[in-house]
Amino acid sequence: MKKFTAPENWHSQLFSQAPFAHLQALLNLQAFTSWPSFDWLNAQLSHNNSEGKNVVFTPNVLLENETRYYEEVIAQTGQVPTREENWHDFFGAMIWCLFPKTKTLLNLLHIDEIKQHGLKQRSRKRNALTLFDECGLILAIPDIKWREKLREHQWTEVFYEHRNLWHNELRPFVFGHANYEMLTNPFIGLTGKLLCIVVEESFYDLPLAAQYSYLDNHLVEMIQEHSVLDDNKQMSPLPLLGIPNWHFDNQNEAFYTNQDYFRPKRRSANDRGKRAEKTL
Repeated sequence: MKKFTAPENWHSQLFSQAPFAHLQALLNLQAFTSWPSFDWLNAQLSHNNSEGKNVVFTPNVLLENETRYYEEVIAQTGQVPTREENWHDFFGAMIWCLFPKTKTLLNLLHIDEIKQHGLKQRSRKRNALTLFDECGLILAIPDIKWREKLREHQWTEVFYEHRNLWHNELRPFVFGHANYEMLTNPFIGLTGKLLCIVVEESFYDLPLAAQYSYLDNHLVEMIQEHSVLDDNKQMSPLPLLGIPNWHFDNQNEAFYTNQDYFRPKRRSANDRGKRAEKTL
């Protein structure tokens, strides 16, 4: 049985919920009584791809005879194939609007990998690019210690004991459009792939749109200069419903004791050996 099925129709009330607060604040999606038009979508983005072509969301039906791969169409034409009345593709368009530089870079890197390895063989880098594109979550943090605590799966401490810091010093930004899609009908088990960005103190005083621009620029730098998406190793799992206010039950500490969801850190054989040595 599938865990997840997206709503069939447009639901403006979704955007009153905490995980979608940024989209509502920036785009007022609650004002729509039906799916936003392509004209509206394209009015939200003014950006060129790596070939200098204007990025345009294009109804998928107009590209049904297209033989090129999805990423090739975007790179060579600037057209982003977009299914009508489809949550996955709608949120994909939203991420293009919020992170245009990073999305352009991911597209370019996909093309580079396809040139090297072909379409059939998916490299480790292409797998990482796709995973982040679908499931990525960015956490703006003031200190690297928060990244380390989350990598160590210190869920109760970070999510519950420090819940007052979330949406203040610890600010989550959805990047993966599949995350947004699944948050339309969330289920226990929903997990994103985390990249943390240590931000300057001035970041917290920026307007929300400027925060996205700041993160977009830093993501490009991290990917190009620090190779954070060359493989999956720099990303760590984050149970999305643990984020304070993103699930009705997570104000209770008991919520975080579900180890099938909030899994303890898996220790390597080397780590276990070191602990054993200390007891001798």
